[in-house]
Amino acid sequence: MSEPTEDATRLGRRRFLAITGGLVAAASIGVAIAPGASAAPPANAPARPDALAAFPVEGSNASVTLLSGPAAVVLLHVARRYHYEVATLRAGDITGYAEPPAGTPFEADYRSGTAIAVHAARYPAGATGGLFPHELAVVRDILAECEGVVRWGGDSRKTPKEGHFRLDVKPGDPALARVAAKVGGWAGEPGRAAPADPFTPGRRRAAERLAERQIATG
Repeated sequence: MSEPTEDATRLGRRRFLAITGGLVAAASIGVAIAPGASAAPPANAPARPDALAAFPVEGSNASVTLLSGPAAVVLLHVARRYHYEVATLRAGDITGYAEPPAGTPFEADYRSGTAIAVHAARYPAGATGGLFPHELAVVRDILAECEGVVRWGGDSRKTPKEGHFRLDVKPGDPALARVAAKVGGWAGEPGRAAPADPFTPGRRRAAERLAERQIATG
């Protein structure tokens, strides 16, 4: 598939202001509903070497090592949309499975092969505000498209990391399998090559609702 088109890029830049207010409101509401929100699941166990595989990121020369199966399908969908709609990924711009030093933020996520980190130098742990509003809108739309089985590191209250995306369910969770079947089934469908429009009313509402829940439990 080709690089993101200029028209697709202009679409996000031209319309990002339409969603900014809604996302800000979602953040405020999310904090308010925190007592009623469900807690994040425990960290996934370290991956067995034979359960890992290297995968190409569609449309790029980047590759990433992940836990095989539904986890990889969903995280590769996240990476694909990020590449086409937020920022181009090149070799070395994305990391999945890793064995970081003890105490590293999100250490367990990387050891389990159930997370990705994109543009680590651009989005260091602890830093916020690295995404433009239209880029944030795309990120929220990606999360909503994944039906909440993926969590964004930018919502972490303890150590935000805006290039971090991890599974928010166990690898064997039925919800993960369902989302993997959904996004994996789009590969051969006509029209799926075009970028999604995160600014349509229905997608905006879905993104805002999920943002409320995930910000509350960040």
